[in-house]
Amino acid sequence: MPDSMSEQLQQDMACEGLLECFHGLKQLDKRVFRELVDAETPLTIDEIADEVDRERSTAYRAVQRLLQAGFIQKEQVNYDQGGYYHVYRPTDPEKVADDMQRMLNDWYAKMGQLIQEFEEKYDRTEASASAAES
Repeated sequence: MPDSMSEQLQQDMACEGLLECFHGLKQLDKRVFRELVDAETPLTIDEIADEVDRERSTAYRAVQRLLQAGFIQKEQVNYDQGGYYHVYRPTDPEKVADDMQRMLNDWYAKMGQLIQEFEEKYDRTEASASAAES
């Protein structure tokens, strides 16, 4: 991944690049997300682990990162005789896109503020230097 913003802007970015760029998700996280999107029904952790050919604990960590990022939802399924288990499904893409847009707007506002502070800091320095020369 490029180091600077100018390098990032010059590079082509695929849709899945958003997962990495916005949330720092790993390759396995993207594979788990893709499996959940492609699945016809919500999947259990065991089913996810089988699909990505990883240990249950490794799949669980990827699922936790996706949950935290808001890309997937967890649902509880109750057994008739008592007890329950969880299944996972992708979050509505419109909601995910809205969340990413909000995050981008927040980032943009923060960058604008930092640029303003930069300009003010170095504007004062130049003004002080000009005054000192007089």
